[in-house]
Amino acid sequence: MSIEAVSTPDRDMLRPLRYLWRVPLLLLHIVLGILLCGFILTWNRNAVMKNGREPFAHRMIRWWSTALMRIFGLRSVRFGQPLRDAALFVANHTSWIDIELLHSQRAACFVAKAEIANWPLVGWLAASGGTIFHRRGSNHSLAAVMQVMVDRLRQGRSVAVFPEGGTGHNGVLKVFHARIFQAALDAEVPVQPVALRFARDGKRIVDAGFREHENFMQNFLRMLGGPSMDAEVHFLEPVPTNQDGRRRMAELARERIAASLEDRA
Repeated sequence: MSIEAVSTPDRDMLRPLRYLWRVPLLLLHIVLGILLCGFILTWNRNAVMKNGREPFAHRMIRWWSTALMRIFGLRSVRFGQPLRDAALFVANHTSWIDIELLHSQRAACFVAKAEIANWPLVGWLAASGGTIFHRRGSNHSLAAVMQVMVDRLRQGRSVAVFPEGGTGHNGVLKVFHARIFQAALDAEVPVQPVALRFARDGKRIVDAGFREHENFMQNFLRMLGGPSMDAEVHFLEPVPTNQDGRRRMAELARERIAASLEDRA
């Protein structure tokens, strides 16, 4: 597989100019996000798809996420079709932008680390969008999260998770944790793998996400000033459900995502 290790040159002369117009747009878009959460999502956070039609709140989430990505110079491109509600979407994870990338194509309740709930503004926006917060390393938290996932799925809402349990670096796809697949089995809903891929001129860019030892703000500012690229969302063939083989479900989902991440000839 051919991988472009660095997405931008060390000396990017256009970066200051991108900040000049992207920062004001971002601030305006955040205000729109606050209004969206305050006047729409707060009252419609439990809306579900009916007869395959998205509720208005879901369409607003997709619109806001798509516009946010455009501000960052990311063009969201969809391959394949997402399953109708309710479904469990499992995706690879490289950075915070992955949530917005999937949301640009399909509104879903994400499972995210509990620390995000305490982030100023971001935590409130995430909670308004239906995020389920999990305290990593806590079995009690995981059991509670799993029950919320099952409840949401049974209510007709879709849930999205990153089964690697954390972000990967340098294009490495880590092992998928199998336990998270139990929620789909308990709720009796399908599981659809989703490959999230950043590319330019057809070549995958692995450092669009977190680099090693890079924190959220460093990654945020680097992406905000970076050159344009494609942000691909590949909805893949659902994995067969097997009550006795959630480990096999995890392995098969990982295999399909890994194959989709490879560069095209």
